[in-house]
Amino acid sequence: MSENTITFEIDGVEVQGAPGQTIMQAADAAGIYIPRLCAFEGLPPYGSCRVCTVKVNGRFQSACTQPIAEGVIVENDTEELLEFRRNLVDMLFVEGNHFCMFCEKSGNCELQALAYRLGITAPKYPYMFPADRNVDASHKDIFIDHNRCILCARCIRASQDLDGKNVFQFVGRGPEKRIAVNARARLVDTDLDVTDRAVDVCPVGAILRKHVGYATPVGERKYDSAPIGSDIEAHKQ
Repeated sequence: MSENTITFEIDGVEVQGAPGQTIMQAADAAGIYIPRLCAFEGLPPYGSCRVCTVKVNGRFQSACTQPIAEGVIVENDTEELLEFRRNLVDMLFVEGNHFCMFCEKSGNCELQALAYRLGITAPKYPYMFPADRNVDASHKDIFIDHNRCILCARCIRASQDLDGKNVFQFVGRGPEKRIAVNARARLVDTDLDVTDRAVDVCPVGAILRKHVGYATPVGERKYDSAPIGSDIEAHKQ
């Protein structure tokens, strides 16, 4: 075995990785799916959504930020963790206005797909129905629906790290926290372009291109034929 190989366990399965890898990166390479929403390939680990929470030697850690270590025991697919993730996803649904039946992202939405994978068909918490989250459709090619934003920060990180811009940032704190743009008020006044990676990384229907809605028929959308995470599990060692 190479001295640059780290060996550890996930749910009793021996997994090998390289120094500096996170648990999520090593799990992905081994074909073990760990649910996630804020994590995205090519973006630095962020650890905000906590959907990827695992237990490492009995302690809760976020798999997208926690580095692997020799001999650690990771729990991922346990009823305790699944229930924890169900509660997080449930809360994300009721904190915004997520109406899947007429959202353009339906079938391609990671939040929706993750709910199905976790066995959630309807949220168990009371809906908040926030009334002060507007839709900014001022840009000719892109719109933002703040009602659907789950504050994952993917658009912020993609704009900065992949596009070399600073179109999005968080403003406010606690329940008032929201995505804002680097202009006085409107998306049209920013330098966001329809080709920017920041437009593609949103896991829900908060940032979408105009003129292409419902172009893919039901049955042919990304998660219509295979559950979320199936692409990772296809590479199981």
